[in-house]
Amino acid sequence: MATEGLGPVIGPVVVLMGAAVITVPLFRRLGLGSVLGYFAAGALVGPSVLGLFTDLDTILHFAELGVVMFLFIIGLELRPQKLWALRGQIFGLGLAQVSLAIALLTLAGVVVFALPPVIAFIAGAGFVLSSTAVIMSTLQERGEIASPEGQKSVSILLFEDLLIVPLLAVVAFLSPVGQGEGGLGPLALALSGLIALLVAGRWLLDPFFALLARARAREVLSAGALLVVLGAALLMEAVGLSMAMGAFLAGVMLSGSSYRHQIESDIEPFKGLLMGLFFLAVGMSLNLAVVAAEWPLLLAMLVVFVLVKAAAIYATARAFGGANLPALRRTAMFAQGGEFAFVLYTAALGGAVIDARYNAIFSTVGILSMAITPLILIAADRFLRDQGTGLDGVEAADGLRGQVLVIGFGRFGQIALQMLLVRGAQVSVIENNPDRIRDAARFGFKVYYGDGTRLDILRTSGAAQAEVILICVDDRRAVSTIVERVQHEFPNAAVLARSYDRSHSMELIRAGVNFEIRETVESALLMGGEGLRRLGWDETAVTEALDDVRRRDAQRLTEQVQGDILSGRDKMLTAPVPEPLTLVQPAAKGVSE
Repeated sequence: MATEGLGPVIGPVVVLMGAAVITVPLFRRLGLGSVLGYFAAGALVGPSVLGLFTDLDTILHFAELGVVMFLFIIGLELRPQKLWALRGQIFGLGLAQVSLAIALLTLAGVVVFALPPVIAFIAGAGFVLSSTAVIMSTLQERGEIASPEGQKSVSILLFEDLLIVPLLAVVAFLSPVGQGEGGLGPLALALSGLIALLVAGRWLLDPFFALLARARAREVLSAGALLVVLGAALLMEAVGLSMAMGAFLAGVMLSGSSYRHQIESDIEPFKGLLMGLFFLAVGMSLNLAVVAAEWPLLLAMLVVFVLVKAAAIYATARAFGGANLPALRRTAMFAQGGEFAFVLYTAALGGAVIDARYNAIFSTVGILSMAITPLILIAADRFLRDQGTGLDGVEAADGLRGQVLVIGFGRFGQIALQMLLVRGAQVSVIENNPDRIRDAARFGFKVYYGDGTRLDILRTSGAAQAEVILICVDDRRAVSTIVERVQHEFPNAAVLARSYDRSHSMELIRAGVNFEIRETVESALLMGGEGLRRLGWDETAVTEALDDVRRRDAQRLTEQVQGDILSGRDKMLTAPVPEPLTLVQPAAKGVSE
């Protein structure tokens, strides 16, 4: 009886997972990306094809938790000071791009499609809200969130998230159903909610997690992290803002917390699973009946809206001092509609500002634009290569076959390479910075151009033949990406990785690398040892101290890998030891009488 009761719940889950497991790897193998694979899987099992799911609104609302978790993780990487530094971009670049795009899209709706001005405004205002899920996923996959261009993209997305509140107020004002119910009320409510969340984040979150940490139960800390994310998301939804905005701000508030890395590792599995469900739900929302009936209008509107929005994005980027290629790349990334357009169109339908036909058409155009975005990005990656940096005098990696493959020729990789060369190892080196490659050539090094995060580059660089692969790049996410791809595709190679910090080391060890080392640990130990020498300790005492600290550090790291970031704290010295590690200072005493 219990099994029968679970059938209606487990059955749909199995269908969704099966569809994703089949289509996503297929689309990735075809070079079309996982997002388009999820869209296709959703369309396949949705009401328009197989009809296995009908309650799309419930699924879409639940799947939005994927975007919530994703924005929380992004927020953890942005300190409040860094976010405050972006205020000029948020309300400068973001406001300019959105205003110009809405104006041009409204004009296009009136002139090209003969829409009434109010309906054209609703169509354009919805389409201007780009897909946070698609863009942030793309930035994270490329490791560009922390880059200057990535920060501009984050700023624009934040402004678009904030824009949903005044847009909903405008819809309420335009609605013949609820005249006079708009006003400043929604804005005041949203502002009070923001202030409440910021106050709680500033003074309550750290004591809250400190209290949970005393329980020494990892699942309690995980539950606390989920409570904070979902609570912040619900608060923002209650005051009229997006749930994603609440989760993002909660992440920002916790970015300086000592529990940040533990929280991030606890949330990560939920984020990936729910993001996939969100893209599946968007695919299921595609109404093929509307496509079949209105395809000339849909196709025309899709092309015109994408091109008009692209023109607005490019013009704004250049007006704010952006170079041509970065402006074109941002245009390719932002030219689609997004998930928050559905919220605006639904509100406009409920307020009788637009009718059901327009709602279906505008929503379908938004979904189709999200579906073609991966194709646009693939084309942009292929044709928008940076000629400004130039590859003159730089040879691309092709047909390399060294015993050792070194990925990254920065300050870390250069020193690691010396140890291999001194014993005559056959080494191939790739680097994705052309200027660094040219500088290396001046000193006699042969370094090839290649991005180690790309599987095709790893193949042409000789990863399949290499006995050892050294990952020496200075980007934490890039290291993790390379480790994952090397271990999956080239399991016979020993993987030696540079880690950014202790939590990154834990991640790499759990991933199964053969060796990892934190990029600053040995230099810091040597400096500490030199400090002891300057205090008069002899070489034996310094060596014993170094060995003791290394041993404690290794034991603590082992316990952390098996537990969490708080494990092994007893191995860490936080005050001078009551007895010296050795009895030699300054005169040595024999080990035996």
